[in-house]
Amino acid sequence: MNISYDYYRIFYYVAKYKSFTRAAAVLLNNQPNITRSIKNLESELGCTLFIRSHRGVTLTPEGEKLYTHIALAFEHIERGERELAMDKCLEGGLVSIGASEVALHCTLLPVLRQFRQLHPGVRIRVSNHSTPQAVTALAEGLVDFSVVTTPMDLPSSVKKILLCSIREVPVCGAAYAHLTRKQLPLSQLAEYPLICLGKQTKTYDFYARWFSRNGLVLTPDIEPATADQILPLVKNDLGIGFVPEEFLSSESESTGVYRLAVTPEAPKRDICLLVRNDRPLSIAARELEEMLLNRRSE
Repeated sequence: MNISYDYYRIFYYVAKYKSFTRAAAVLLNNQPNITRSIKNLESELGCTLFIRSHRGVTLTPEGEKLYTHIALAFEHIERGERELAMDKCLEGGLVSIGASEVALHCTLLPVLRQFRQLHPGVRIRVSNHSTPQAVTALAEGLVDFSVVTTPMDLPSSVKKILLCSIREVPVCGAAYAHLTRKQLPLSQLAEYPLICLGKQTKTYDFYARWFSRNGLVLTPDIEPATADQILPLVKNDLGIGFVPEEFLSSESESTGVYRLAVTPEAPKRDICLLVRNDRPLSIAARELEEMLLNRRSE
């Protein structure tokens, strides 16, 4: 059967309100058109759907059976329309983000705070990933976009947009505080216990390449799982680690963290927004993306 959607829409409202007159008013139509449409629907289906009386209309058994299915469909449609309307006004919706630890703390968190204040009805889901995991999650459609640090390997379906650059600096605890009295060659720093993310991470690759360019081999003594574990390990005198300067805004010697000077300085790393080339963002995700991009010029 190829029955008009409008016939089913009119049937739904007549059955819902048990009135041709009420349905006509809701649909901004006139009663003769409503009556004609129901007669056409009954003719095409080959059965009577309503019993008419002076008290209104009631559904026949066949009408009840049809209404069970039609009501479910139209309620889903109306719910979808409401959700789209809320998304359009940024009163609802969901934004899913893949973020590396450094990118989250250095760039994403301030923007999320601002976005949440402006659009409290939008739900936010942040997945804490390494850069390779965040790239994979985006490529597989599990997140709307990712915010990560370089270096990275990207498939052709993903493009990167530079948000900012950061520099990571070596820090130590009180046990190594005597090293703050002078500038250390990287070769001397490498003689002390080092704290660095494991070999499966791009952070390890980044530092291993830097050490190699300076004729050294990176051999961490401790390999934490995430970047935010480095400072607690440093404070407990377990070694020397590299953290973004932004991580040190609330840290000082009084909190057990000592900044070291090393030569040459570690190269800067980029924090990038990753998006899919082949998939448009939702309205809410597009708004958050725009806020991230605007922050570059601040």
